Amino acid sequence: MHSREEKIQEFGRLLDLMDALRERCPWNAEQTAESIRPMTEEEVYELSDAILSGDPQAAAKEVGDLLYHLVFYARIAQEKGEWDIADAMQKIRAKMVFRHPHVYRPDGTLLPEGQAPSAKEIADTWELVKAREKDGNKTVLSGIPDSMPALLKALSMQEKARGCGFDWEKPEDVWQKVQEEVSEVRQATEAGDRKEMQEEFGDLLFSVINACRLYGLDPEAALNASCSKFRRRFGYLESQTLKKGHKFSDLSLAQMDAIWDEAKALEKEGKL
Repeated sequence: MHSREEKIQEFGRLLDLMDALRERCPWNAEQTAESIRPMTEEEVYELSDAILSGDPQAAAKEVGDLLYHLVFYARIAQEKGEWDIADAMQKIRAKMVFRHPHVYRPDGTLLPEGQAPSAKEIADTWELVKAREKDGNKTVLSGIPDSMPALLKALSMQEKARGCGFDWEKPEDVWQKVQEEVSEVRQATEAGDRKEMQEEFGDLLFSVINACRLYGLDPEAALNASCSKFRRRFGYLESQTLKKGHKFSDLSLAQMDAIWDEAKALEKEGKL
């Protein structure tokens, strides 16, 4: 591992790199915060993939890519005279000092080591602490971006509500709500009202995400795992169909199901 001095030196080199690219690379010089925003979103997902894959070197690379983008935004803002990277770091440091009264005094100095609250106690009061923050969000949920993917948005809303004490007392309490939503979806589909169907399917998905959260699971990771499983099994179905010289249209659903079951069996044996 690198020393603190080496880490600071590397960050300085990254700032020097950004300065040089903005001044001497035509492509970099043309970029704006708006033009690199989609690329930043892609980098976030690539970091997520690296973390889920358990590859530490890939994660290090993706963190570097994302850090480059953050320095890029700061350099663009600096050129406009709006703010620079030091302003961003000062803001996050001040915010974290305020949100951790069990670690810091209001003046930013460390408290003596002692009995700290549990991680659960901190999480349970997190949103209430944030609500008292100067220039904080006007409401608990107002800080959640509308553009956030719906699954992540639902999870974020549920976590913020939990931070204010609005949550099920026990994980198993959520199942009645899930069953209620399943029943309402079936009623909506039987009635054939598409607007109501969309609303009820949305409520069902929201409740399932809530159940996943209550049992300490990441719904995004769970769904990604299911997608990967489906990809493997469908890939096997496709390869076996082509291997036998058939097209999907040549097979009945029963025949496809039989090959699908083969894929499941191979998966259990660790061969797929």
